[in-house]
Amino acid sequence: MHRFNRRDFLKSAGAIAAFAAIPRAVSAAVTSPRVVVVGGGFGGATVAKYLRMWGGNVQVTLVEPNATHISCILSNLVVTGALSMSRITLAYDSLKTTHGVSVLQGKALAIDPAGNRLTVQTAAGNEVLDYDHLVLSPGIDFTPASGNWNPNLTPHAWQAGPQTTLLKNQLAAMRGGDTFVLTVPKSPYRCPPGPYERACVVADYLRAKKRTGAKVLVLDANAGIQAEPEAFGHAFSVTHAGRIQYVPNANVVSVDSATRSIVTSAMSVSNAKVLNYIPNQRAGAIAASLGVNLAGFVPVSPLSYGTLAYPNIHVIGDSCAVPASDGKAVPKSGHMANSQAKVCADAILRTLSGEVLDQNVATNSACYSPITSRTASWLSANFVYGNIYDVNGAVKGKGMHRTDLGEAPSNGVDGDSYQDMFTWAESIFADSFK
Repeated sequence: MHRFNRRDFLKSAGAIAAFAAIPRAVSAAVTSPRVVVVGGGFGGATVAKYLRMWGGNVQVTLVEPNATHISCILSNLVVTGALSMSRITLAYDSLKTTHGVSVLQGKALAIDPAGNRLTVQTAAGNEVLDYDHLVLSPGIDFTPASGNWNPNLTPHAWQAGPQTTLLKNQLAAMRGGDTFVLTVPKSPYRCPPGPYERACVVADYLRAKKRTGAKVLVLDANAGIQAEPEAFGHAFSVTHAGRIQYVPNANVVSVDSATRSIVTSAMSVSNAKVLNYIPNQRAGAIAASLGVNLAGFVPVSPLSYGTLAYPNIHVIGDSCAVPASDGKAVPKSGHMANSQAKVCADAILRTLSGEVLDQNVATNSACYSPITSRTASWLSANFVYGNIYDVNGAVKGKGMHRTDLGEAPSNGVDGDSYQDMFTWAESIFADSFK
């Protein structure tokens, strides 16, 4: 990915025919419209940046509780010690100085949709922000199983930062014969390949550190591997044979962090050396307050990412639910959040200029997953707006239809992909934060 201008992005989205309809940057005819963005991850940072790049005099305020963003992308390599935390820590300096985004460090507490106001808790007290458009990109929250789960004892490490460091330290303390238990949440969840990637790099770490007899037990709540099944299936049965045990249909029933024990519908484990419990997931709380679907995520229009009840409140990234063809869901990933953010920015600017929304939108997601310390697999998926289909092939409505899916075959896991992984990650980092 390179630094798109607006025309580049729409061209890549297959919208060449719509060039004549590309709106001008919002001008003095509209007096400094205000957009507030909640969440400074890949979705929030990207929409803030592109609103300023494309939006003329649009005022953009980014609300984020943390001073920096620590990327989940590449964070499994921090767990194994292959990368430092500083490598995946991203600052907001460029958003502020280069693009003119106002960054407010605080936590979004409540939305007043009728009054177009957002209340934010800051170190100086609560602050109320007025907005014309509000974009929510808060990521995920967890829905833990019953029991006494304590993430400070049995970390999820699914939100990068201190949890990543805790899991890294627990892995380093493993000895020969120990077991690392990793759970895969029920779909949909953030980063579909991520748990399988983590199983691979942990197994590779145990091999490299000569932890004889140590193994990774993968307890998957789903019926099968959710992403790159050929590459990960080969990795589990061949590359890491004897070091990874994969168990599908293992819904977590309860967790006891004090004893690092877990009960699932498939099997139970007591006194694991490391219990890396990744709970089921739902929309971040501030987005969920607008209403969620049965899976716990906020339904949105794929043309604007506006919510059904409040078109000027947009939800992007992991928290949103995009209508899609059955069996071809839009993944929750940093790359997809980056892509959705640009569609959302364009839609907001068109709305502010009194223009119709672009119907020729497209989104995409790609990722690389390390399999060992020197090899990686890859995945890519592209989506276009149009008819979406049920399992019988009948049209069920409008949404984002997946037009192609590329995955590395088992013999496509190689060193070139491992090097490409860093180029891809740095491109996403730069496109979102620089």
